[in-house]
Amino acid sequence: MVFWVFGYGSLVWNPGFEYDDKMIGYIKNYRRVFDLACIDHRGTPEHPARTCTLEYKEGATCWGAVFCVRGDEEKERLAMAYLENRECEYDQKTTVDFFKDGAIDEPTLSGVIVFTSTPDKESNKYYLGPAPLEDMANQIATAFGPCGNNRDYVFSLEKAMFDIGHEDDLVIELANEVRKVLGITGLGIPKENSSSNRLTGPPLKPKSPMSPHKLLRLPEAISMDT
Repeated sequence: MVFWVFGYGSLVWNPGFEYDDKMIGYIKNYRRVFDLACIDHRGTPEHPARTCTLEYKEGATCWGAVFCVRGDEEKERLAMAYLENRECEYDQKTTVDFFKDGAIDEPTLSGVIVFTSTPDKESNKYYLGPAPLEDMANQIATAFGPCGNNRDYVFSLEKAMFDIGHEDDLVIELANEVRKVLGITGLGIPKENSSSNRLTGPPLKPKSPMSPHKLLRLPEAISMDT
């Protein structure tokens, strides 16, 4: 038995489950947005965090990592149970084509799972919707929950995308805006130079080697990865 799951948020740097294979690559026609509330990991019901989701946009690409779980039924069950508990804000699963780094025309894998959620505030209580960059940064700078604070989620995602060589412009802009709110300058060192509050982030943004292509539309859904 085997299944593949695509990660584009915290799964990229912290999958948290036993897997047998990993590849860097992308899915087509989706982009990251920070429109999803997190109330039990990086935030609370009173002060929700903002975590990334995916929204449909024709011609976009979303880079991340795909993980393979291969083995017996029990191994697959345990991995999926872990993911469903971790991705508790989702309301459905979607399957997509995955393209390995360097692939363009033909998908490397089909039927890859991503955890998805409908972009509707009435049917999905976790959907926050878009907001101005400054408002999102202020919310992220102050939100925290049992698994840590919201700002570290954004900074870790920024670094993770830097490490795989495919940074996301929105993640960079949002991380820099959060640094402004926190009074962080340069390489992410607070003005007060407090070692307990020291946060890091990559100072440079390499260009992705991939250029846009005309792409086929995938099922309309918001994918999420908290």
